[in-house]
Amino acid sequence: MTVAVIGGGVVGRAVALSLARRGERVTMIDAAADRSAPSWGNAGHLATEQVAPLASPAMIRSVPGRLFARGGPLDLPVAQAGTWLPFAIRLLAASTPARFAAGSAALRGLLAGAMPAWRRLVTAVDAGDLLREDGHFVTWPDAVRAAAGIAHWRAADIGTTRIDAATDADLARLRSLSPQVAAAIRFTGSGQIADLDRLAQALDAALAAAGVETVCDTATLFRDGDRMTIRGIAADRIVIAAGIGSAAPMAVAGHRVPLIAERGYHIRGQAERWPADLPPVVFEDRSIIVTRYADSVQVAGFVELGRADAAPDPRKWARLEQHVAELGLPIAGPFRRWMGARPTLPDYLPAIGRSTRADNLYYAFGHQHLGLTLAAVTGELVADLLTGATPAIDLSPFAIDRFRKLTP
Repeated sequence: MTVAVIGGGVVGRAVALSLARRGERVTMIDAAADRSAPSWGNAGHLATEQVAPLASPAMIRSVPGRLFARGGPLDLPVAQAGTWLPFAIRLLAASTPARFAAGSAALRGLLAGAMPAWRRLVTAVDAGDLLREDGHFVTWPDAVRAAAGIAHWRAADIGTTRIDAATDADLARLRSLSPQVAAAIRFTGSGQIADLDRLAQALDAALAAAGVETVCDTATLFRDGDRMTIRGIAADRIVIAAGIGSAAPMAVAGHRVPLIAERGYHIRGQAERWPADLPPVVFEDRSIIVTRYADSVQVAGFVELGRADAAPDPRKWARLEQHVAELGLPIAGPFRRWMGARPTLPDYLPAIGRSTRADNLYYAFGHQHLGLTLAAVTGELVADLLTGATPAIDLSPFAIDRFRKLTP
């Protein structure tokens, strides 16, 4: 039996490798061989603490104060209202207390397996040093905001992670990077991928060693009775793991997929003055995360809902550079700029499962901010589905058919 995996981001690669390691013959079709997918430009943070879906009553209440025009991280471009308004209506429908509670329970189970799966994956690709399990920091600039922020996190469901007060040594170290750090907490149980480029290289080497054929092209799907086929590719089974590009091939199979491009931005600068062993640092009042990679420091942020193919907004990069300057961070330019489209569904849960419209079709996409975090465990779960093993968790909350019940 042969399997075609459509999508070569970190989720697609993890799926392809998991299948190949179980003896399947796999072809991976990657239309973004230049690594332009958000997999290779994210914050590197393994966010096992983010159990609460962003589709929540609290998030809806916070929208006015979080808008980009008011200095916040959320932008709803007026010119793209035709794209984000239908999504926003579905988001509202998915943000009821009952749906939020159900979504939290589903994510909790999925996230519980994330770090163990990453340990297995980096071991399999002979790159154990890429996984850093030293948590992350969250900081605030004054006591008032710190008290509110700490109270929020203490009351939140953070899954398998733990919160500790930052030690005096931690605070001294953080304050040496920014005088605006008044208080901080440290999460234990979260982690980081130390170098996204090396991760891609390690996965590619492991895929090649496992006999996975990689095709750099756009997959064209057709329906043939109760099954799907791909032009020019022989495959008994097909997995759609193409991130924001998943909606179109899923539509061929008859699935209406309400994906939106949730675009994020980052800048990268020189790393000489940033400690190489410092975990990611979140400046929560500014909604940015700073991550040290092997040869650069990255500052990332923003949630911009719209079209994946819309031109980047230079104001976002300028705002990130402004944050660096105002915080006094020791990150030197010239800055490299990047924008990528996170694949997001209205309830902020991924889509993982088997199609009810085509017998040989499976899917794994829509991981929003948690694509890197959930890539390894998603790969294992999809491999379970295709090989007849029982998945470690109930995947019914992640079935794409859940959106039949939402409007419009």
